[in-house]
Amino acid sequence: MSADVRGLALKADEITAGYGGAPIVHGVSISVAPGEVVSIVGPNGSGKSTLLKSLVGIVEVLSGRVTVGDRDVTHWAPEDVARAGVGYVPQVDDVFAPLTVRENLEMGGYLLRQSEVAERLEHVLGLFPQLAGMLRRRAGKLSGGERKMLAMGRALMLEPAIVVLDEPTANLAPAIAKLVLSEHVRQLALTGASVLVVEQRARAVLEISDRTYVLGGGRLRMEGTPAELGSSQEFVDSFLGGGRRTAGATTTPE
Repeated sequence: MSADVRGLALKADEITAGYGGAPIVHGVSISVAPGEVVSIVGPNGSGKSTLLKSLVGIVEVLSGRVTVGDRDVTHWAPEDVARAGVGYVPQVDDVFAPLTVRENLEMGGYLLRQSEVAERLEHVLGLFPQLAGMLRRRAGKLSGGERKMLAMGRALMLEPAIVVLDEPTANLAPAIAKLVLSEHVRQLALTGASVLVVEQRARAVLEISDRTYVLGGGRLRMEGTPAELGSSQEFVDSFLGGGRRTAGATTTPE
């Protein structure tokens, strides 16, 4: 993957998507710009993961348009979306448990020429130096936080301009979840990537987000900066457990 994919924005315009022709997501429009962390929150069953999968070519887009930069990637196969500069980290099955950390990272570079793999591996280990001491360890032996770090590193092997993360803190202890969000996810944006993350821990992800979209029943219900949403009593009551909070204040992950 050449470096010319850097600086790309991801946009979804009026996306309706679902399975077997039955819509789960209805007319949702979102965007994420380079260097920005944009989160999507909402209750279980609100269509968050379905929306992400439609953006990367896994779930059928029934109407609407997905663009990466100025390229229309609607209906593209997942591997072609990856070639366009989009890295996707799923909620489950995000690493190959029987393979070593090194083998997982090398698998992430499947679209690269062999001569490029070592260079990208060195770059990823620079971003996640903890992985350097684990290269011979099997992924199935890693802790939950280490697996998520490996999954992100594997996605970065193709040097994506856009990183799409589905529930990166799923099944993690609260302290590890906060570390993954505040250090690893935010670090992706510092590389200049556009970062889109679905997260169930609304309070924790707001702390590292530039903007947030709220889904409910497969539709976009609210959107805004953490400060704007934090000043909305409806959002606070529905998603933060009640009690108005000051935006940017230190909170305990849910």
